[in-house]
Amino acid sequence: MRQTYILSIFIGLGLSFGNLSCQKYLDAKSDQQLALISCISDLQGLLDDYNQVSLHDPAISEAAAENYYVTDESYQELPDNMKNLYVWAGSNVIYTDHYGDLSNPWYHCYINIYSANVILSNIDNVIKTPENETDWNSVKGQAYFLRAHNFMMATSLWCLAYDQNSASTDLGIPLRLDPDINKPSKRASVQQTYDQIVNDLNKAIALLPVTPLHVFRASKPAACGLLARVYLFMRKYDSCFHYANMGLQLKSDLLDYNQVSQNADFPFADFTFSNNPEIIFGSYTAVRQLLGSRAKIDTVLYQSYNDNDLRKWCYFKDNGDGSHSYKGSYSGQVSLWNGIATDELYLMRAECYARMGKTDLAMQDLNTLMVNRWKQGTFKPFKATTSDEALEILLQERRKELVMRNIRWMDIKRLNKEGAGIILKRIVDGHTYSLPPNDPRSALAVPEDIVNLFGIKQNPR
Repeated sequence: MRQTYILSIFIGLGLSFGNLSCQKYLDAKSDQQLALISCISDLQGLLDDYNQVSLHDPAISEAAAENYYVTDESYQELPDNMKNLYVWAGSNVIYTDHYGDLSNPWYHCYINIYSANVILSNIDNVIKTPENETDWNSVKGQAYFLRAHNFMMATSLWCLAYDQNSASTDLGIPLRLDPDINKPSKRASVQQTYDQIVNDLNKAIALLPVTPLHVFRASKPAACGLLARVYLFMRKYDSCFHYANMGLQLKSDLLDYNQVSQNADFPFADFTFSNNPEIIFGSYTAVRQLLGSRAKIDTVLYQSYNDNDLRKWCYFKDNGDGSHSYKGSYSGQVSLWNGIATDELYLMRAECYARMGKTDLAMQDLNTLMVNRWKQGTFKPFKATTSDEALEILLQERRKELVMRNIRWMDIKRLNKEGAGIILKRIVDGHTYSLPPNDPRSALAVPEDIVNLFGIKQNPR
């Protein structure tokens, strides 16, 4: 596990192996993998390693957001790196604790980026024919999507919110664009980072099929949804609207929560074995501090749900002590689902409509979603007379709908750039910790082992 971890660090930084004792092992493993790549099925096999590609997304930014809290006792049981994250401390400890690589977000981002680069550097060696053209295009599109998806996750963790006025100088992430780990790299700017993500996703959209074999595989609607999300985080709402609308034209199904067993321990069936009509692309994560009753849902957030709003019963479980925990993952289990679904696309398009001054269309999209969330016969459509009023309603419902999906952290960052003034506060053992709007700590600290071993520039604190 340690050897794999060191490989991931070099993949992320593009540094030479030098005299590491594991060099022979790693070289042999890499040569063996590359020797197997001779046809489309080999390349698809790398993408179908679901345990790596989709099941352990580095969603630790949800742990930094304010949808939940932990008790003092639970806080003391957390690993040091998660304690630091919880209170937005100035630095993070080494991620190789007793949980191993599963707790290391740098590893999970860059090992997937490496896999994508292996595919993109080898696929042109496979001759495209009329017989394999569909699969050839799909594999290449999936690789672009995989790289963009992981670049975006890394950006959400280690970069400040996108600001057009400073993006060319703000620190981005290392952009690894080929599998040669001996090539040096450095942190790109935020502008360069987003440009690369947008470029990859545009290529993916052109190549991917509308309907995938399984939602673990990327598709055209998935790439549209991810690109809409990227533009939303950039606050480029016209482009966000374009891709959210394109995605909904390809897939717009919604799940009626009246058909869900609200009192079940996990109301939503595991998407890997069932057909949840909302899911466009499936991925989930296991951030231990957010699992089960340890993470208590913010009381004000919980109380904001109407009793006839079925999300209140589908999403949350009574802990028996006055607190509530989250049970509404589309994974159908304790792991947090953080993929792409049509409900998010409706909310993005509605928000863009509101910002464009098209209040009626914004409310129409919101109500199309909400009628599938409220107890049958109780829903009264939301109304707004101004775009500002519509936007206020939409942002409230967005937080309530997408709770615990690894979305809120980036929403806080981009909305504070809009002047929302969201201040995060947590109390631990009688001490209050806070994160003011646009604080440098909203770009999480790069893991200390990477900073100490390789000298990569740390984010300002």
